[in-house]
Amino acid sequence: MSSAALIPADRVSPPQPTHQTFEVVVPGRPRLSIVIVNYRQWPQTLRLLQQLRSSQAMASGSAEVLIVDNHSPWDRRINRVRRLRGVSLRRWRHNRGYARAVNEGCRLSRGDWFLLLNPDMSVPPGFLDRVTELTPRLLAERPEAGVVGFRLRHDDGSPQLSGGSFPTLGATLAGLVWPRARRKYRSLPANRPAQADWLTGCCLLIRRDCFTQLGGFDPDFFLYYEDVDFCRRARDHGWSVWHEPSLEVVHHRPLHRRQVPAHIRLFVRHALLTYASRHWPVWQARLLARLVWVEAWLHRFTTKEDKETFRTLAEIASDIRRGNATEARRKLREVARREEERRRASTVDRHPQPNPARPAPRLPEQRDPVRAAEHAGPGR
Repeated sequence: MSSAALIPADRVSPPQPTHQTFEVVVPGRPRLSIVIVNYRQWPQTLRLLQQLRSSQAMASGSAEVLIVDNHSPWDRRINRVRRLRGVSLRRWRHNRGYARAVNEGCRLSRGDWFLLLNPDMSVPPGFLDRVTELTPRLLAERPEAGVVGFRLRHDDGSPQLSGGSFPTLGATLAGLVWPRARRKYRSLPANRPAQADWLTGCCLLIRRDCFTQLGGFDPDFFLYYEDVDFCRRARDHGWSVWHEPSLEVVHHRPLHRRQVPAHIRLFVRHALLTYASRHWPVWQARLLARLVWVEAWLHRFTTKEDKETFRTLAEIASDIRRGNATEARRKLREVARREEERRRASTVDRHPQPNPARPAPRLPEQRDPVRAAEHAGPGR
């Protein structure tokens, strides 16, 4: 699927969406589809799945879960997941990136709203029921609302920033002197709903009409910044982005609290360069690419990290600066493939072939369907 088919060309004067102000309930069809992208995180995914399935929304069929697995090694718990009522699983033969996986999960879903959740999230009891109750209220009170995010907390209970202003060249450079937790983010009101420029995709509620009009996430983003880009395009097309602090979830392992290996740094820089090429003046995007090139070469000669990856990052920055985004994406996928092979070398993959393109059929629920999640081990 090409990015041209997904990104509308009329950004300068976008058409205003026709907002539906009422909800049509179709018997037997879920109102909410939860999309989870899994990559080597089955214990966390199963823990989250157990929390979701304890809700009345899942029991009544008002919500469904779509899991897209980005070519993780075979896990014995996969067969149990396939037998859970209201849960569909799609396994891919290659890691195609987060944005493409989200698009696939939404394509296979049936709900009027999509709830994107990272595997390393924890949701409190009743969360899913409250989300399903929120959607008709949004249609009535804020019919232009296309994207909604919720309050985030760290696993120690402290607040976690969840959104920010759209990145600019000046803010990106100034952010280098800020702590990682605040480089992209800004504080949002904690006691009332408020509009935001963008909200993080780790827990994001998106209206199907909005997602369809925009063609989903831009697949040129492999990992990171696809949520910022989507929110910007949504606002350009007349949709609003809302932060709803009355609902909250826990995000256990945000990027700013983790050590960033070389290949993840490459994914982040490629995503930022892709965003800049979409939304910044040409001279600013090219200047950023030059700065990333310098950064990559400094890392290559001054650190003991993966020097080959930083060499590739320098080449990617040069490709994007010259307008050759296709070649840059090819090199990024090669880095992802090398990292996958490196990790697979230490893992015995007993079932390398994923299931067919369509989701597995929903089978009758077993006597104790959540036992697999109970024994999946602690989260990350």
